[in-house]
Parts: sequence; structure tokens; C-alpha cells
Amino acid sequence: MKISTIIDYLEILAPPALQESYDNSGLIIGNKEAEISSVLLCLDSTEEVIDEAIERGCGMVIAHHPILFSGLTSLTGKNYIERTLLKAIKNDVAIYAIHTNLDNVNNGVNRKIAQKIGLENLEILNPKKSVLNKLVFFCPTENIEEVKNAVFKAGGGTIGAYDFCSFSSIGEGTFRASESANPHVGEKGILHREEEYRVEIVLPSYLKNKVLSAMMKAHPYEEVAFDLYALENSWREVGSGMIGDLPQKMDSVSFLDHLKKNLGTDCVRHTELLSKEVKRIAVCGGSGSFLLNNAIAKKADVFVTADYKYHQFFDADKKIVIADVGHFESEQHTPELIQEYFQENLPNFASYLSKINTNPINYR
Repeated sequence: MKISTIIDYLEILAPPALQESYDNSGLIIGNKEAEISSVLLCLDSTEEVIDEAIERGCGMVIAHHPILFSGLTSLTGKNYIERTLLKAIKNDVAIYAIHTNLDNVNNGVNRKIAQKIGLENLEILNPKKSVLNKLVFFCPTENIEEVKNAVFKAGGGTIGAYDFCSFSSIGEGTFRASESANPHVGEKGILHREEEYRVEIVLPSYLKNKVLSAMMKAHPYEEVAFDLYALENSWREVGSGMIGDLPQKMDSVSFLDHLKKNLGTDCVRHTELLSKEVKRIAVCGGSGSFLLNNAIAKKADVFVTADYKYHQFFDADKKIVIADVGHFESEQHTPELIQEYFQENLPNFASYLSKINTNPINYR
């Protein structure tokens, strides 16, 4: 299978446009047109992981964390990043990263963590704003369904668990075609009145070019009247962190033991336990301290995340329990998430979970 085909599937799962501005998700090295027989899935693409890919005959490594965040001025093997890249290039192993875009989607990293903990009634903790557009276009009545369906097929009209969402109202459009025009209806030089629908459809801003192109292609008019608005609405399907409920209340100490068991960590750093029982739990894979106020506002009893610094623990201020499970530990099931996606969508293509533990932190 071509690497480009694999990337297409990955970018349906987690569109690159949803990554944070500092991130470097996407194909880091490799030829998109190259054909490979299998991929290796990991949290970090290290030298040892590339060795494993070579040994298994995998032509591509798909990692959660990008090995390259900033530009290189040389490539001499002076550090682990350059050594890893050189080894991958020399052995024709492509490296792809699927990082904060996978963090930010509803079926991504944080849902996987929540599922491992056993949470129910899941929702995005901090939905993204200003990532939605509204398309308004005007269309003659006989063509309305064809044009709407083209927009839906291109990705417009999905709101939460609903698709094919639109609003239409009927009215009258007027226009006069010039001598150089080729009007679909009406005559050149004569004012024409046409019964038209005004159609409103919401879409992700990163799909606007695709949606507009589909609308234009399906629309019968030579000149299409439309408006595209940026919306301030939160997009509940995209954003940071996740929050949900345990099936039943759990003793605070028992919940910490539950975390250790289900997230595979020997250590949970936490703030003072505030109540005997907990039920509402917020999670964020990796460094999640920026979501503390969101977790408090959503009435979470515990905020499960990683990378908390000493002074940041004071920010709990007896309003919530912070449980730091470790960065690697919080995200280690991400390769499993990607493999499950491949097994569902590319069942005849081989994907392997790396056996290399890339956690740079050790405990005694």
C-alpha cells in the first residue's frame, strides 16, 4: 500500500488542521509514493524503534510524538534526533507523527484514557472555538437537493451526532444577465426573478475549500451567490481533554489504585484527597495543567493528567484533586488506539505495536 493512502486514513481520523500551532504532526521523513507492507506504531520514534521497524520489515513508523519540532541546520548524527533520522532515511523507513491533532479529536487520545479508566457520559473538556464556518448559498428550487448533498458529501452539515444538518428558507432572487453571460435561467439583458432557497450549513473551517468547490461544481448557476461566515461557536466534537463519570462512586484511595492498575503506572503524584468518594473525572493525556480551571468549572472531583510542576500542585486550592500519572503512562495506549482504527478501516493491512518501552523516566 502506498504511504499516501495510509496518510489519507490517518488524516480522516485526526485532520492535521486540528493540531496546535507549535506542533509538527504529519509526514516527517519519507516518500508518499513509496509502497510498504506494514507499519510500526509507537509513542516515540527513537533509534531502537527504527531498529525494530527494520527488523520487522516495516516501511513506516507512526508515532504519537514528533521526533522533529524545529528545523535542522545540519544532519550529522550528533544527537539522538539526528541519529534516528539518519537511520530511518538510510533504511527507507518513513516517520509520521499524529500528535495534538489526535489529542484534539473526540475519538482520540483522551477518549482512550477515559475508556481505560472506565468513564461514561464522555464529553470534550475544553471544546475549541472559532474553528467552524457557516456557509449560506442561494439555489433554485429544482437543484436544491443536489447541491446540498454535494456539500454534505464534502464534509458540511455535521453537528455532533447528527449529519445532513441544514436550514432552508424560500424567497425570490433577482438578476440580469449581461450579453457575455451564459445564464442557466432567464434571458440576456432582461431582469429575471427566480424562486430560490437560502440554505445555511455549518462546516469545519479547514474543509471550506473542499466544501466550496463541491458546491460550485454542483450548482447550476454560472455565478453562485454565497456567504461564508466565521463562527464563534464552540465545536463540541473537537478540543482538549475529556470529562466523564465513573459508573459508580469510588473511594478516593481505591480510585488512585484503580488509576495505577489501568494506566500501568507504579506512581501517582496527587494533591490532598478532598472527599472520601469520587465520581466525576477529567482527563488530559500528556501535559494538561492548562486545563485545570476547565476541570474545576465542570465539577470534576479528580483531574488525571501529567507533567505537573511543584508549584502548580498548589493551584488545586482544595477545589479538586490533581492526579499526575506520568506523561508516558497517560499516553502509552495511543498506539493501541491507532491499531484499532487500522483494524477497522484497513483490516488486510499489517500494523504492529512496538515492543520498545520509550519512557525516558525510570522509578525505584
